[in-house]
Amino acid sequence: MALTSLLISSCLLFLAASPALASNSEGEALCAFKSRLSDPNNVLQSWDQSLVNPCTWFHVTCDSQNRVIRLDLGNSNITGALGPELGRLQNLQYLELYRNNFVGKIPEELGNLKSLVSMDLYENQLEGEIPKSLSKLKSLRFMRLNNNKITGSIPRELVKLSNLKVLDFSNNDLCGTIPVDGPFSTFPPERYELLTICTTGALTLYIFTILSNISLYIFSFENNKRLNGPELLGLASYDFGC
Repeated sequence: MALTSLLISSCLLFLAASPALASNSEGEALCAFKSRLSDPNNVLQSWDQSLVNPCTWFHVTCDSQNRVIRLDLGNSNITGALGPELGRLQNLQYLELYRNNFVGKIPEELGNLKSLVSMDLYENQLEGEIPKSLSKLKSLRFMRLNNNKITGSIPRELVKLSNLKVLDFSNNDLCGTIPVDGPFSTFPPERYELLTICTTGALTLYIFTILSNISLYIFSFENNKRLNGPELLGLASYDFGC
């Protein structure tokens, strides 16, 4: 009897740690997200929570352990708000929600997506400020929030994103100044060559190449009328114009 109880307990512990159950938890998070949305084109029709995991759903990609690593809903004519449940997709690497009609604020919980490489939320109707919690996304290489209605200043915490290669905050309503530390830096001339500077009254677009491996850094801030250029040599305070 004691042996039987021990075997049952061991099986329960195994199941609790099972990637399949973890994936089902991710499926619950995605279904909670779906419940917020209007989907006139039935893009999310295959999202059936009764399945073992969401890896067979359209627009969802899993790794070999059935963990969700991609969410691809770009250009899908979806309307609704981004919810905190997205922060439960702990293994997500690509969040592609561009060219829809998402409204409301960017959830602070997106800062929990520690494996995220790409965040594409551009061309929606998102409002509010950029969450400081996004500075926890240490693996992030691409952050495109352009063409929304985002307000406030650029969080200085984002200078911690050392892997960032592409950042686009253009066509919003940001104010204050542009950071010059971390990935926002205008890099030492002995290592970098400035390729292009595009201006609209203030410095707004940087494109750099690292001479050693020809990799590009693209940072765009254009068409933010209240953004007052880089925080350079103390010429503008952090919240100047906000």
